Amino acid sequence: MCYYIKVIFKACKTLRKEIKMKKLNLKAIAVAMAAALTLGLAGCSSNGNSSTADSSATAGDSTSVTESKAEGDNSLQKVKDAGQFILGLDATFKPMGYTDENGEIVGFDIDVAEEVCNRLGVKLVKQPINWDTLTTDLNVGKCDCVWNGLSINEERQEKMNLSEPYMKNAMVFVVKGDSTVAKMDDLKGKKISVQNGSSAQTILENSAIKDDITISPIATNVEALQQLELGVVDAVFLDEVVADYEIKNSGKDYKKLAEGLEEEQYAIAFRKNDQALRDAVQKTLGEMKADGKLGEISTKWFGSDITIVK
Repeated sequence: MCYYIKVIFKACKTLRKEIKMKKLNLKAIAVAMAAALTLGLAGCSSNGNSSTADSSATAGDSTSVTESKAEGDNSLQKVKDAGQFILGLDATFKPMGYTDENGEIVGFDIDVAEEVCNRLGVKLVKQPINWDTLTTDLNVGKCDCVWNGLSINEERQEKMNLSEPYMKNAMVFVVKGDSTVAKMDDLKGKKISVQNGSSAQTILENSAIKDDITISPIATNVEALQQLELGVVDAVFLDEVVADYEIKNSGKDYKKLAEGLEEEQYAIAFRKNDQALRDAVQKTLGEMKADGKLGEISTKWFGSDITIVK
C-alpha cells in the first residue's frame, strides 16, 4: 500500500478517538480527511506512474522521443573519449571512397566525413572492410559506421541504424563502347559482373531478367570493370555514381545503357543501438548543408550539389 494512504488511515483512527473523547466538529474533520486523501492518492499516482506521465508529455514531440531513445547510450561519448571516429569502407568505390594512385583513401564520402569529424572534435580513421561482411564488421566493433555509398534497402534497415538519405543513386549497366548491347533486351544470354554483397547483386538476382543472363559476382567494382575491359564479361551492373565517374575519368571506352533497374539512396550505417552517435553525425550533416560546406564538397566531386540532406 502507498505510504501516504497508510499515514491517512492511521490519522483517521486517531481522529475517531478524538471525536468520541472531545466531540470535535464532524463536518470540518470530514472536509480535512477528504482533502488529505486526495493529496495522498495524487502522491501515489506520481510516484508509481511517472513513466506514463512522461510519455504523455512527449507523445507529440519527436525531438524528445529521439532524445529518450539516446538516453543512456554512450556511443557518441565513446567516440569523443577515444578521440577518433572509425569509418568502415571497401576503399574501391570511386568516387565515394577509394584508394588513389598514392595509396591514400580519398573520395566524396571521405571529405564529408573529415569535415564532420572536425566539427565533432575527433580524428577520422579510415578502416577498409569486406563489403560482403559489412554488417558483421560493424557489429563486432571493427568500425563505428559504414560510410561508402551504402544503398538503403530493407535488410540493412532491419540490421543497422541508418542515417537519413544524403544522396540519390540508380543501378545501371555499363558495357564497352563498341558493344552491340544497346538496351536491356540485348543482355539476354550475356554474362554480367556485379560486386559481391552489394545491393546491386541483390537487385540483379531478383530482377525479371535474372533467368536470361549469367551473373558473375566479384569482390569489387574495380575488378568487375577490369573483367569488362578484358572481355571476360559482357556488362557490369553497378551504381550510376560509379559508372558516371569511371566513364568520365578512367579514359576507358565505356558506355551506360539508358535503361536501369532501380533508383536508390545512400545512407550511413551505425550499430542498431548507437542512436546518440547517429544523431550527432546527422545533425552535423544538416549544419553543413545549411552553411554550404556540403554543397562545396559535392561540387568538387560532381560539378554541382547533388546531395539531398535536409
